[in-house]
Amino acid sequence: MFDSNQDGRKPAASGLTETRPLHGPDDHPLVPPARVGVLLANLGTPDGYDYWSMRRYLNEFLSDKRVIDYSPWVWQPLLQLVVLTKRPFASGENYRSIWNHEADESPLMTITKSQTAKLAAELKATYGDRVVVDFCMRYGNPSTRARVRSLLEKGCQKILFFPLYPQYSGTTSATACDSFFKALMDEKWQPDVRTVSTYFDDPLYISALAASVERAYAAAEHEPDILVCSYHGVPQRYLTEGDPYHCHCLKTTRLLKERLGWDDSRITTTFQSRFGPEEWLQPYTVEEVARLAQAGKKRIAVIAPAFSADCIETLEEINEEICESFEEAGGEKFTYIPCLNDDDAHIRALGEIVKSNLRGWTD
Repeated sequence: MFDSNQDGRKPAASGLTETRPLHGPDDHPLVPPARVGVLLANLGTPDGYDYWSMRRYLNEFLSDKRVIDYSPWVWQPLLQLVVLTKRPFASGENYRSIWNHEADESPLMTITKSQTAKLAAELKATYGDRVVVDFCMRYGNPSTRARVRSLLEKGCQKILFFPLYPQYSGTTSATACDSFFKALMDEKWQPDVRTVSTYFDDPLYISALAASVERAYAAAEHEPDILVCSYHGVPQRYLTEGDPYHCHCLKTTRLLKERLGWDDSRITTTFQSRFGPEEWLQPYTVEEVARLAQAGKKRIAVIAPAFSADCIETLEEINEEICESFEEAGGEKFTYIPCLNDDDAHIRALGEIVKSNLRGWTD
């Protein structure tokens, strides 16, 4: 508890006032006022698309046992000696095709920065300078550990951790939280913490998704025959092992369909980004879009509800590889509907979720 009436005050960077602790000696250093931190977390991005930047990023990502849960005695030799000798070149080329060359960063980084700035402005209108908003990446930079430390240095005695994954999976939400709690293990004085749960069924999130579909359909010369909701895949066995991701994805599609007032024939669910030899959640997007084209669905739209921001899996995989599969099978018009990104409706939805989770901390 800090006494805001002590002498020796000076303005803090946030506009609040740094003070000495109540009953502290006159020579006690000034300390920042107690604040609440909101830390957004996304998957991650390489620092560049060169070989070594890609290798560092892929090594961190593919060494995560939440992502690849094979025995390290089997997986690590394969990863280090085979995968990481070739994959950084191919992945680097894919990143180069979508890179924000002006800012020298990936689109995910650009979008996440904008989301953070807009959410900070949204929360400032309610909380003033009492709430600090920042972001981190699970893999790459800025690291979770670095941003936790930064929030603590700004006087955040409470931190709300918000993984930007609408649907829960051990490979995304859980590993982000793992990283957050590991960062707290380094701190002598740990803050109070809360984590934001999944929000795939949040009405504002569903409404924002629906509005993005309606805008895309209104702008189309001819209405798409079907909307494909493409989610990032995970191995099929994860479902039987208790991961609720598949169920959350199916419910997201159902809620979106109901919000749009459609019947089942106008929307479908698929899964992309298969990696490795085992069976993953199906149908696979790259195969399903080809089947749809062969079945006479010559105009399709694709949306990626599991991604809060456009990234390599949407801008390159969907908009290039999956589009190519559709067109080679006879498809005529492929429409990719961008992620919600920093759309105002998305920011409002995230803001309301944050406000709900801050209750009791900011009253």
